[in-house]
Amino acid sequence: MTSILQRIRQRLQGQPPSEPLDPEGASGVALRGHRGYVGGHWEEIGQLQFNFLCDQGLRPEHILLDIACGSLRLGVKAIPYLDKGHYLGIEKERSLIEAGLEQELGQELRLAKAPIILEDRWFRFERFGVEVDMAIAQSLFTHLPPKQIELCLSQLRPVLKASATLYATFHEVPEERRNPDRPHDHGFFAYTRDQMEAFGEHQGYAVSYIGNWGHPRGQVMVAYQPFP
Repeated sequence: MTSILQRIRQRLQGQPPSEPLDPEGASGVALRGHRGYVGGHWEEIGQLQFNFLCDQGLRPEHILLDIACGSLRLGVKAIPYLDKGHYLGIEKERSLIEAGLEQELGQELRLAKAPIILEDRWFRFERFGVEVDMAIAQSLFTHLPPKQIELCLSQLRPVLKASATLYATFHEVPEERRNPDRPHDHGFFAYTRDQMEAFGEHQGYAVSYIGNWGHPRGQVMVAYQPFP
C-alpha cells in the first residue's frame, strides 16, 4: 500500500496518486477513525501547534479560533489552558466534532471550559459573535483551491481584532502547479510562497512568511495580519 509520504512526494512531483482518495464525511471518519481522518500524528501535531501558539504570545485570556478544528487535536491542549469560553472551533464534519467532544475532551472539561464549536463549511465566523485575538488554520489550506482560501480569509478579517494574527500552514512548492478544482479532505494542494502572500494581500492582510516550524510532513507556516 502506498504510504502517505509517498503520495505527498508523487503530488509534489506532479504525479497522479497511485490510489484513489478515501471518502470524506462520516464514512471516511468511520474508515480512518477520528484521529486518522485529520492526518494522524495526534499527540505530536497537537502539541506542536499549542507550543507554537504559546511562543507567538497566546495567553489564557485570549480568544483563540481554531479553523477546521477537526476532532480537537489542538483543542485538547488549548481548551484547558484558555479561560472559560475562549476556545472557538469551526469544522464542517459533525462526526469529527462529536468524536472530539465525547472521546477526546470529555464532559467534565467541556462543562468547566465551555468551548464554542460550530459546524459550518462556509467559514461564517461572524456566527461566534466575538472578535478574535489569534487564529490558526493548520492543514486546511493544504486541502483547498484558491477560491476557498480567499473565502476563508475574507470571512475571517471582520472578526479579527486589529492586533490579531492568523497562522496558516501550506505545502510549499517552488513553482505554481495545477491543483484540483474542488476541495477534498484527503486531497493535496500545494502553493508557492508568492501565491500564499497574494491570497492574503487581496483580502487586506499584511503577510509574513515563517516557513519551517517543525511539522512532521513539512508543511510550512505563514502569518496574516489585517491591515489597519
